[in-house]
Amino acid sequence: MPLMLGWTGMRGVVSLAAALAIPITLENGLPFPNRNLILFITFVVILLTLLVQGLTLPYFIKYGHVFDDFTDEEKDKKAREEIKHQLKQHVYHFLKNKHENELNSHAGLERMLKQWEEKIQTNNTEWMNEKTKDIFFEMLESQRQFLSELNKDISVNEEIIRHQLYQLDLEEERLRMI
Repeated sequence: MPLMLGWTGMRGVVSLAAALAIPITLENGLPFPNRNLILFITFVVILLTLLVQGLTLPYFIKYGHVFDDFTDEEKDKKAREEIKHQLKQHVYHFLKNKHENELNSHAGLERMLKQWEEKIQTNNTEWMNEKTKDIFFEMLESQRQFLSELNKDISVNEEIIRHQLYQLDLEEERLRMI
């Protein structure tokens, strides 16, 4: 990592400032000796460091394996899917165990338990593939258009429409995370 930080460091800003700070003439009025040569060499060094270091940096990153620990996406994706599955099972068992005596008398709770049971049995790729997501996004956009048209009616409370639009935004973000 220190080599990588050094390789990506400033390229000649200080040397350029120092070279440009050289006075054009000396106190006696004569031109500063070799000032143009010093400026030229400084620009060449800066150009070479930009080209050499800039063009070799991707190879250092790739073959140095410096950032491999940060980009283990497959491992993270697998862990994320496992946690989602465990969370679904937890919710299902929570509902079933905590409210077992209310299941037969409460239709909403029974329906919720059935939904979570179905979520456990199917994985995310089966029930929410890209085509299904596209349809959901189209449906959400259609609802937004409906609410925009409904908002033109002055008898409808704008706060209610704003709240519904907010709910649609939340639903869209939830879908994007799946």
